[in-house]
Amino acid sequence: AFHVPRDCFCAMGIDLKAGGRKPNSNRTAPKSKNPYLLLLVKLYRFLARRTNAPFNKVVLKRLFMSRANRPTVALSRLARSMEGKEDKIAVVVSSVTDDVRLLKVPKMSICALRFTEMARARITKAGGECITFDQLALRAPTGSNTVLLRGARNAREAVRHFGGAPGTHHVAPYIRSKGRKFEKARGRRASRGYRPRRQQTSFAIDGVLWKKKKQTNGSVVGPG
Repeated sequence: AFHVPRDCFCAMGIDLKAGGRKPNSNRTAPKSKNPYLLLLVKLYRFLARRTNAPFNKVVLKRLFMSRANRPTVALSRLARSMEGKEDKIAVVVSSVTDDVRLLKVPKMSICALRFTEMARARITKAGGECITFDQLALRAPTGSNTVLLRGARNAREAVRHFGGAPGTHHVAPYIRSKGRKFEKARGRRASRGYRPRRQQTSFAIDGVLWKKKKQTNGSVVGPG
């Protein structure tokens, strides 16, 4: 019989399942073809490589993200987050939007990918400034004296439906409408519209249990 030395098994590979190893699914570049975004990626890829600041690595990673993972930030959130930090620059790797509930906008320096028209007007009117990321790279190449902020990523209505199977996790079901008539167990309990009264099929007379015969005339048979 052919004998295989034990040392030969040390050089053998491992048994991979169909499909091979799972590759790294993190983004290494944005999906967008926006030339201005691609230039910012090129700039911060250089800063992340040549500087030792984690700030540039975080900004580069957020530039890769999809728009769903880069939620907008309202002026009210920026005003709350920048209280007592008026000398710092707020950095938002997404859009900055206006909030009509905020009556007075404080003076702030904000760096963002995009500003809505009203948000930019209110910031500049309050004495603040709206700068771009290439201007930020000249002012703070390592992210010093900045405050990195982002919006609520799980505030979308669609996130309510994410999770495991119904019953295993508390997730909102996909229903046509949320009302009295839609998936409320109507007809099964009185607190949800109505519950039909069950027909009595047996009764007791002088301690003897009698049963109704299952006929249309409703005749009564002897004790059950």
